[in-house]
Order: sequence, then structure tokens, then C-alpha cells
Amino acid sequence: MRHFGLTGNIASGKSAVAEMLAAHGATVIDSDVLARLAVEQGSPGYRAVVKEFGREVLKPDGELNRGALSKIVFDDPAKRAALVRIIHPIVGRLRTERLRQALDRGDAIVVSDIPLLFEVGLEDEFDGIIVVDAAAEVRLSRLVRTRGMKREHALAVMNAQWPAEQKRADATWVIDNNGSRNQLAVRVAELWTRLLECDSSSKADMSRRSRP
Repeated sequence: MRHFGLTGNIASGKSAVAEMLAAHGATVIDSDVLARLAVEQGSPGYRAVVKEFGREVLKPDGELNRGALSKIVFDDPAKRAALVRIIHPIVGRLRTERLRQALDRGDAIVVSDIPLLFEVGLEDEFDGIIVVDAAAEVRLSRLVRTRGMKREHALAVMNAQWPAEQKRADATWVIDNNGSRNQLAVRVAELWTRLLECDSSSKADMSRRSRP
């Protein structure tokens, strides 16, 4: 089994790449899905979040209000760090479980979709890292046009993330996604061929920063 990390800043098209890789046959482990499981109502993670942030982060039915929680932690590094301390270990355990299941099934290629892969220091856990990127003006346009964000808020979210250049420098492969979905599909198909050819024992020999 070969295990690759997939990451990219907001509106880069990372989720689209994950979807395409899954269509090619990859087993995709989505960290956003695991993060939601980590704070399911009644779970230890849920109770820890409520204890840390109070009941104002809950919906009337008791479910966690992820939007309210995001607003609380966005402008407060200390609170954001507290949330990471709660959720990150749980997500890590859930990912390990999924990896074990993939290994037991004999899955050939597993891709872990992790938005904050570099930020939380997971770069050494993979046989290679895929970074999806798009020009800042393209990502900004997507946030405003397709997600309905105000321009100022979109810029604030973008600026709160690690610079794309820093992630590109530490990537094994970079997929540029400034064009159409069809163009992206071609790049992902090229990447898939490379992943199939890649042997997990040859990580040290991988060509750094190659561009599908």
C-alpha cells in the first residue's frame, strides 16, 4: 500500500482532485469527514468542545454549530490552538483506523485529504505529498462567486493560511488548477499514472516539485 497526502489552500480545488483520484481507484480518507465524526453529538470530542467553548457553539437541537465555532476561533489563535488540541488527536486515531482497514483490504493507493497537512506537521507521514494550487485572484473569485463570501472575509480567510508558495516548495507533486475542470481532469490523470508507478520504498528518490 502506498499512502499519499493531499492538501491545498481554500478554493484551490483540492476536493475536486480528491474526487477525481477516487474515481481513478484511490481510497480517499477525508479529514473533514473525520473531523465531523470527532465531534459527533455525545462523543468525547463533542463534550470536550462544549466544555472549552460553552453551549453557545451548539444548535437548538444540541448539535455542534460548526459555523459559530469557526467564527469564535478564526480571530483568536489561542482558541484555535485549543480546538486543534481537542480535535487533531481524535482525527489522527480515526485516520489510523481507516489506514489499517485499507491495508487489511489490500488497497493499493490511499490518499489522505488533509487541509492543514503542513500546518500540523504531518509531512513526514506520507510516501509523497500532492499540493493543489491556484492563483490567489482565481481562488478569491471562486470564494466570492461560488461560496457567496464577502470579498473582505474571503481575503481574511486566505491570508490566515500558510502561503501557497511555502506548500509548493515542500510538495512532491503540484497540480495547478487555474483553468477548467476538464483541464484539471487531465492533470489528475497524469498524476494518477505517476502514483501507480511510484514505489513506497523509493520516497527518497522521488523528483521534488514535479508538475503534472
